Amino acid sequence: MLVPVKWLKDYVDIDIDTVEFADMMTMTGTKTETVEFFGEGIENVVVGKILEIAPHPNAEKLVVCQVEVGEGKTVQICTGAKNVSEGDIVPVALDKAKLPGGVKIKSSKLRGELSEGMMCSANELGINEFYVDEKSKDGIYLLNDFDGMEIGKDIKEALGLYDAVIDFELTANRPDCRSMIGIAREAAVTIGKKVKYPEIEVKECDEEIDFDVKIENPDLCMRYGARIVKDVKIGPSPYWMQRRLIEAGVRPINNIVDITNFVMLEYGQPLHAFDLNQVKTGKIVVKTAENGEKFTTLDNVERTLDDKMLVITDGEKSLALAGVMGGLNSEITEETTAVLFEGAAFNAENTRRTSKVLGLRTEASGRYEKGVATETSKTGVERACQLVEMLGCGRVLKGIAEDYPTKQEKVVLNVNPSRIIKNIGAPITLDEFVKILEDLEFKCNLKSAEEIEIEVPDFRLDMEQEADVYEEIARIYGFDKIPSAQLEGNVTAGIKTDRQKFMDKIKDTATSIGLYEILTYSFVSPKSLDRIKLPQDSAKRNYIKLLNPLGEDTSIMRTTMMPSTLNVLYTNASRKVEQALVFECGHTFTPQEGLPIENNHLCIGMYGKDVDFFVLKGSIEKIFSSIGFEGYEIIPETNNSTFHPGRCATIMYKGQYVGTFGEAHPEVIENYNLTQRVYLGEIDLDLVYDNSSRTIIYNPLPKYPSTSRDIALLVKKDVYVGQIEEIIKANGQGLVESYKLFDVYTGSQIADGYKSVAYSITYRSKDKTLTDEDVAKVHDKILSELETKLDAKLRTN
Repeated sequence: MLVPVKWLKDYVDIDIDTVEFADMMTMTGTKTETVEFFGEGIENVVVGKILEIAPHPNAEKLVVCQVEVGEGKTVQICTGAKNVSEGDIVPVALDKAKLPGGVKIKSSKLRGELSEGMMCSANELGINEFYVDEKSKDGIYLLNDFDGMEIGKDIKEALGLYDAVIDFELTANRPDCRSMIGIAREAAVTIGKKVKYPEIEVKECDEEIDFDVKIENPDLCMRYGARIVKDVKIGPSPYWMQRRLIEAGVRPINNIVDITNFVMLEYGQPLHAFDLNQVKTGKIVVKTAENGEKFTTLDNVERTLDDKMLVITDGEKSLALAGVMGGLNSEITEETTAVLFEGAAFNAENTRRTSKVLGLRTEASGRYEKGVATETSKTGVERACQLVEMLGCGRVLKGIAEDYPTKQEKVVLNVNPSRIIKNIGAPITLDEFVKILEDLEFKCNLKSAEEIEIEVPDFRLDMEQEADVYEEIARIYGFDKIPSAQLEGNVTAGIKTDRQKFMDKIKDTATSIGLYEILTYSFVSPKSLDRIKLPQDSAKRNYIKLLNPLGEDTSIMRTTMMPSTLNVLYTNASRKVEQALVFECGHTFTPQEGLPIENNHLCIGMYGKDVDFFVLKGSIEKIFSSIGFEGYEIIPETNNSTFHPGRCATIMYKGQYVGTFGEAHPEVIENYNLTQRVYLGEIDLDLVYDNSSRTIIYNPLPKYPSTSRDIALLVKKDVYVGQIEEIIKANGQGLVESYKLFDVYTGSQIADGYKSVAYSITYRSKDKTLTDEDVAKVHDKILSELETKLDAKLRTN
C-alpha cells in the first residue's frame, strides 16, 4: 500500500527521519518495500503565468511566450506545446534549473529566438500523466484549477512535491492496515505516539431524508447505510485532495468520486456514489441477481450475472455489483445534481467469488475480500458527507437510511500472560504487557498473572486465539530485544520409515532403468474418466467432489492416475518429444465414511520408437524384483476398456488384484490427441508393500561348475511361456539354477496353430559336480511333464 507521509502526519505526529521511521515499521511487522521521495532533483522551478503568446518568426511549429515568474520579472520561453493559452498558470524551469533524472535547463536560442527556460509537463516534474487531467496530457502541466498557485512560488511547495511515499507490503491477515488510519495506528504504537482521529461532524440541512433500505440476504450483506446529498456541484476536487490521491496511486476524477476514494484510502471503507436521479423508486434493495441477468458496469462492459452474485438494486433494476463496481446506469456525471452515498459491509467470500467469476478486480473488491469491519460502514458515509460540506459541493440531508440485520460480534479472548511472556523469552512485565495491548486499542481486564480478559477492537478481524496475542506482544516489544538462547531438550535423529524406504527404492529403480519421474495434481476433472473409457458402473467413478474447486478441471480427487500420466505424455508429444518414458508414485483417493482412504499407486506411461508391451512388462518386473515382490502372476486381460484387447495383462497375487498394464485403447489414444501407440500400467503399491520381502539373502559363490541344456519345444499358440516356466521350476529338484527364454518362432517349418519356444536351462548342484546322468534324470522329467501337461514336443527340424 502506498502511504504518503504528509498525509499520514494528519493522524499521528511523526517527528523522526522518514527512512528511520520506515525501518522501525518493518521491525514491528509492517514491512517497508520502498521509500520514494517526490521532488528530488528539482531546483529553480517556479509557478509562472503566460502573459502573451506570439508566433515564432522562424518556425511554424513553435510559439514565443512571455511568462511572468514573480517579483515583476518576465522571461521569454519558446515552446512547441499546443495546449497553452494566454493566462495559463504553468510550472517554469528557469535558467540553471534542475529536473528529476539529472536534467539541467539553461537559456539558449531556438531558431534564432532566446528561450530563457522551459515550461514543464507533468512527466518532467516526475508526475505520472495517468493522474493528470486530459488538458495536461502530452503537453504542459496546466495549474489553472489549483489553489495556492502564487506566481513565483517554488513549484515543490506549490504542488507539494517535497514529501516521501512509503510502499508497505501488507499481509493478508491485516485488512485493517489497508488504510491511512490503519497505518497510523501501527505508526503510533511503533514510535510511542497517539492516533489523532478525524473529528467527524456532519452539518445537515433542514430537509429530512425520505428513503428506504432493505437487505434480503443478511448473510451476504451485514449492513447497508445510505445518505443523500442534494444541490451537488460536480467539478474538480481541490489540489490537496488530488495530490493525496495521486501519491496513494489513485487517479482524481471529480469531487464526488474523489471523496469516495479519499474515504476508502483514509478508513479502508469502500464507498459508492449513485446518481440519485437514476434511483427512481426511492429505495435500495440488496439481493442476489437473476440467473443470466445482463448488467453493464462502469467500465462500459456488459457482464452476465448468476444467482449467487449480490447486487444493489432500486427494487426494479440493478445499480451495482455489491462490493465490486457500480453500474453505468447510475454513474456520477457532470449533470448529476443529487447523490446517494452507500456505505456497506459485504460478505468477503461472496465478493471474492463475484470478482473472480467476472474477472473484475477493483480497489473496493480487494478490500472486501480481505474483510472490512461492519462498524466502519457508517463512519465512512458520515466522513464522506463531512467532506462534501467542507468542499462546498452539496447540501447534506438530515438522517441516514440504514438496514443492519447482522451485528458484528465482540471478540473477547481469555489468555495467560505469564505463559505468553515465558514462551516469548523476554523480560516483559505485566504492566508492559497490558500497555502494549492498550496502545493497540485492546481493552484489557488483568485478573491475575495467569489470566487477562482482552476485548478486541472491531477493526482487528485477525484476532482469534491466544497465538495471535503472542504475535502482538512480541512484535511491538521488539523482536530485536528478545534475547537469543540455545535450544533445550533432547535431539532425536530423524530416519525414514520402512514405507518411505520402500518408495525410495521404487523410484531409484525406475530412474535407473531409464524412466523419468513426474508429479501431477491429485485434483482432476470428472471428464478424465470418460476419456480413458472407464465403464459407467466402475468403482473408480465413486470419487470425492471438492466443495470449492478452482474449476471443473480440478473438481474431484482422482481414483486412478492414468489420466494424469496420459496428459503428461500428450504434453511431451505435442512438443515434438520423440520418446517419453515416465512414472509417478502418488495417491488415489477412495471415499468412505469420514476421511477418504489414501492409496499409494505406481503409474508408468511410455511411447516411442523402441517401446512396446514387453518394454513396459520388463520395467514392471525389474521394479518388482528390486523390492522383493515375488509369486505374482501375469494373466492376459481382454475386457479392460481402457486397454487394447489382446494387448493387456492383469497382475494377480494369491487371488488379489495388483494392477493392470498394456497398450492403451486406440480410442483412448485419440481422446488425448496422441498419434502413436502408448503403453500404460497402474499398480497398487500398498498391496505390493504388504506382500514383498525386503530382506536380502546372500548365497556363497558356487564351488562346483554348472552345465546347460537347450530345448526347443513345439507347443500350441495358446500356451503361455509362463506355463512352461512353472513346470520347469516345479520339476527342477533343486538342480535347476536358472532358465532363459531365447527364442519364439512361427514360420514355414512350424505347423499351423503351433509355435516354437526355445529355452536354455542351467543346472548346478551345491554339493558336487553334476554328471550327465544326474542332469539327464532331471531334464527328462521336465520334458515328460511338459509333454503330459502342455502336449509339448521337442522340435526336430
